[in-house]
Amino acid sequence: MHSRLKLGVNVDHVATVRQARGTDYPSPVAAAELCMASGAESITMHLREDRRHIQDADVLALSALNHIPLNLEMAATEEMTGIALKVRPQEVCLVPEKRQELTTEGGLDVAGRKEYFRTVVNRLTEAGVRVSLFITHDAAPLEAATDVGAPVVELHTGAYCDAIGGDRDRELEALIAGARDAHERGLQVNAGHGINLNNLPGVLEIPWMDTLNIGHSLVARAVMIGLPEAVREMRAAMDAYRGGRS
Repeated sequence: MHSRLKLGVNVDHVATVRQARGTDYPSPVAAAELCMASGAESITMHLREDRRHIQDADVLALSALNHIPLNLEMAATEEMTGIALKVRPQEVCLVPEKRQELTTEGGLDVAGRKEYFRTVVNRLTEAGVRVSLFITHDAAPLEAATDVGAPVVELHTGAYCDAIGGDRDRELEALIAGARDAHERGLQVNAGHGINLNNLPGVLEIPWMDTLNIGHSLVARAVMIGLPEAVREMRAAMDAYRGGRS
């Protein structure tokens, strides 16, 4: 009997709507409460260096709510590491970050900076924070994630979600192989980026997953049907997951 696939909801784009007008609403923290009440298992916030959506105050306010598990996405910088050590969320997901990008592009180059990432992972782990690395499905970053001591990887599903035809099939097979590799290395497997109701059935073919982190499509859907219903809809669709497979 496999464990239920968990849903982590990213509330960044609730903050995007707020920041567009410089108001104090809508509140990503209030949105997090609604998501949890509607079937989410955790909440993701990405505190970007340019503070384009989530603000420091949002992270502090959500981290004060002990009943909501917080997954803090952040670049592996000294500033962000300091914030994480102060806030001590349940989980930190280290992601690549560029000022000019619209959203996170590609995976971390863990293999090229092993010593640096090992230091960051150790500092966070010693503070009681579970560390995830946002990486591609390839063997090199998976091996590097193991080498630096991260217990969790989040596989970047963006290439699969954006592909069409045969390219999509190839990307899915690569994700399946990557998840199997990660599982065999003893890593917890999460996945995220670009997932929506249309491409979810393919994502559910990926074995050994623990959590899907989904944001933009849920907030977009919420504009049409409301946030609680959007979360319940995604949660119900995810319950088709079959878990690990040989």
